[in-house]
Amino acid sequence: MTRRGVILLFFLLSAFSAVAQPSKAGKDAYIWYRVTRIVDGDTFWIDDGSPKGLKIRLIGIDAPESRNSGQKMKGFYGEESTEYITSLIGNRNVRLEYDVTRYDQYGRTLAYVYLDNGTFVNAEMVKNGFATVMTFPPNVRYADTFVDLARRARKQNKGLWKNQ
Repeated sequence: MTRRGVILLFFLLSAFSAVAQPSKAGKDAYIWYRVTRIVDGDTFWIDDGSPKGLKIRLIGIDAPESRNSGQKMKGFYGEESTEYITSLIGNRNVRLEYDVTRYDQYGRTLAYVYLDNGTFVNAEMVKNGFATVMTFPPNVRYADTFVDLARRARKQNKGLWKNQ
């Protein structure tokens, strides 16, 4: 075999070896952020290394307001929703997943959020009745999942659907 052939064979085997090996990175391959402050059931702040931090808005869901602010009035079950997300993600590490549009009209970062144990925070809020479905195209990746979870929560009288 020529020297050129040996080199080609080496590169092919190296490439095949890299593709054939399962990734060992797992959850360590993600960037994790510490949750620093909860605003309400669908909005919170993370420490992204910037002086102020980064404000995150959960995609695909809407939680009731926990307090009166601006033109938004405190909503039914708002305090409970805020307490629930605080117990779920408060002072914990989360990873963010983005959809098509990364920012909303207020400059908040739109994200699907996961805990290190795999819990899908957006879905968890809907599943337990602490948020409703609110999707804005083009960010609709999990819309069907959220609708199904909301239907079940309502049927099971969970969270804000209690006594309805």
